[in-house]
Amino acid sequence: MKQVGLVVIGRNEGQRLRQCLLSVIGKVAHIVYVDSGSTDGSVEMARSLGVEVVELDLSIPFTAARARNEGFAQLLQTNAQIEFVQFVDGDCEVVEGWLEHAQRELATSPSVAVVCGRRRERFPEQSIYNKLCDIEWDTPVGEATACGGDSMMRVAAFQQVEGFNPTLIAGEEPELCVRLRQQSWKILRLDAEMTLHDAQMTKFGQWWKRFLRSGHAYAEGSWLHGRSPERHWVKESRSIWLWGLVIPLLALGMAWPTRGWSLLLLLGYLLMTYRISSYLRQQGLVSKEAWLYALSCVVGKFPQLQGQMQFHFTRFLGQRSNLVEYKTAVPSAK
Repeated sequence: MKQVGLVVIGRNEGQRLRQCLLSVIGKVAHIVYVDSGSTDGSVEMARSLGVEVVELDLSIPFTAARARNEGFAQLLQTNAQIEFVQFVDGDCEVVEGWLEHAQRELATSPSVAVVCGRRRERFPEQSIYNKLCDIEWDTPVGEATACGGDSMMRVAAFQQVEGFNPTLIAGEEPELCVRLRQQSWKILRLDAEMTLHDAQMTKFGQWWKRFLRSGHAYAEGSWLHGRSPERHWVKESRSIWLWGLVIPLLALGMAWPTRGWSLLLLLGYLLMTYRISSYLRQQGLVSKEAWLYALSCVVGKFPQLQGQMQFHFTRFLGQRSNLVEYKTAVPSAK
């Protein structure tokens, strides 16, 4: 496909990166791999497969947004005729047929800037945390407000909004989509298999960090675009503060003067869990998985609160937020 280029980003993805690259080599006009300081031989392995590599400047803080921007720039410098760019994370394998499907949709829908499909977890049974990721990836098809890290974008639209915000440590894709929609572009989620993702998430601490990062993303997203007509992530941020801080403080702080009656507020967590699980069961999710995901959403308010607080604290101090990573490195890519 002469019109399609591909940008892969990664850091110490090892064998996951090899699988990713092998799934796309020979299927697009050009591939650029952007490496964020790997020490596992990823750079050498990518070059051995004939893939162009961009090594990010170590003196500048890494972000996925910055990596994608630099990969995009290098891709267009190498081949200025490319019209569509598939972005993919190095821990994902692109499913056979997706690139053709996505390119065809963009070519026939001039108002669409981004298309994405179904990302699936490669090993959902490996841990409950992997299973939670797989459930999360299963989002409704049709016109959407945002995409994830794996998506195909129209070059002209990406250039019009000047790409990703390179300072964001998380939530860079939804933030980009806000700016795209402000320019009347559409984001479309297709009913098609797109990528296989390998979360390698087996510990509670990893789950906590992942939710902490999402809380940070909600906070920064609402700070940047909360005053826009759509109130980007304002509702989500308020919900985090309500359930993560306000209700626990009221329930515990008022326990003595109310002779314990205020503790009944904590029943709200059970009610919210039930409501989320009921909705998911109505959408076709089996009961066990619906309850698991609902519980994760409710308990996740607490690490998300930590993420919100970290963002506002670092902003108050005028500092830059540090990258939050939950994944562990895998064996060498050599």
